Amino acid sequence: MSKKLGIIMDPIRSINFKKDTSLLILLAAKKSGFTLYLIEQNDLYLDSDEPRALTAELNVFDDEKEWFELKPKRDISISDLDVILMRKDPPFNKEYIYSTYILEAAKRKGVLIVNDPQSLRDCNEKIFATEFKQFTPPLIVTKNIKLLKAFLAQNEEVVYKPLDGMGGESIFKVNYKDENINVILETLTKFGTRTIMAQKYITDIRNGDKRILIIGGRVIPLCLARIPPKGEFRGNLAAGGSGIVKQLSERDLLIANSVAEICVKRGLLFVGLDIIGNFLTEINVTSPTCAREIDKELDFSIGDLFMECISKRL
Repeated sequence: MSKKLGIIMDPIRSINFKKDTSLLILLAAKKSGFTLYLIEQNDLYLDSDEPRALTAELNVFDDEKEWFELKPKRDISISDLDVILMRKDPPFNKEYIYSTYILEAAKRKGVLIVNDPQSLRDCNEKIFATEFKQFTPPLIVTKNIKLLKAFLAQNEEVVYKPLDGMGGESIFKVNYKDENINVILETLTKFGTRTIMAQKYITDIRNGDKRILIIGGRVIPLCLARIPPKGEFRGNLAAGGSGIVKQLSERDLLIANSVAEICVKRGLLFVGLDIIGNFLTEINVTSPTCAREIDKELDFSIGDLFMECISKRL
């Protein structure tokens, strides 16, 4: 009897076939013999202590014109699944947190949840990196506008960003001469009521924001360096950056192996690090991407490696 794998993700019909990491994982899961079930976040619910969802049995194909097929939705207890992958994109809002509570109910009934729901709540993608102070640039996390301006004065050029975004959204690079600093900080902090992060600007961004993947504690030996387009400081592919696959440097490996050890202990089996120059800037745990771009250059499959990791856990 085949194992059952559920995945919570954004609508599958809207994904980018050539780049979507969730599709790479699903293709590998199908190859490994899993029966697949698609769950949208809005379809999760609790009935007393029973975690349930409206799910559709899913088939996937490595075909740019037709990459999925869905059966009609039906109501099931998700505790009947063997593993559930939580790959819903941010924003990391209250609804996301409520979903992790439902997934935790499934975990109590023996379902493997990847990544672990408690760690999804605990490990904010921006703040988690601060646990590795030896690798991070100067930074501050606060909603106090005076402190944010003082940090700018001290470092002369900084990047301000919200704690719950993705894809480079609402990220500002500001220097100490910028006349718009007040309005930028008022907007980002909602007049001092929302906490944000400020990081010293790293000039090595011109060489790319490196995405490094960690699968079950194993550091993938290649990364995708996302190069900002002309006139832009953000390397995110969603912001127009271009990707180049590169070997990891000794510094990259040192950082990634240090983070990997902690991630495994916390049930974070699929993780994406962001490294600019010599500095760790983010640890992505919700729905890390860039696997398809890196996978093309490897002599093994990232999806197969992930399925091996899941099978061992099961």
